[in-house]
Amino acid sequence: MPPRQSETLTEAELRIMNVLWGKGSGTVQQVLDSITQKPVLAYNSVLTTIRVLERKGYLKHLKDGRAHVYTPLVGKKEATRSEIRNLVSRFFKNSHEQLVLNLLEDQGIEPEELSRLRQMLDSKDSLQTDTTRSGAK
Repeated sequence: MPPRQSETLTEAELRIMNVLWGKGSGTVQQVLDSITQKPVLAYNSVLTTIRVLERKGYLKHLKDGRAHVYTPLVGKKEATRSEIRNLVSRFFKNSHEQLVLNLLEDQGIEPEELSRLRQMLDSKDSLQTDTTRSGAK
């Protein structure tokens, strides 16, 4: 029985998606030529990983002569949010608060960072309040 495909992006898949998000589209060779991180991947590894990404619904391809040109179907922001939702679900029982507390306990936080976070949360909170008011009319 083959191994179950990961719902989330593996490291190799993420490397390829980062290239395609940056370029917009590309052939296997173009992706391979654009990967700058080590270890260097073989052409067949990139091709196999791209096919997996296509099966997962992250990419689509169009034929251009003999080559296939791959284009992302999922944007980076959407993929990031999906990965975070998966992390929060698996490790923090769907509690975003527990995720944030874990990050703060693990990394610590400088007073300036805490101040910026408070401002961001206050700003987001006021936006949600305004949206709730306008939706109630």
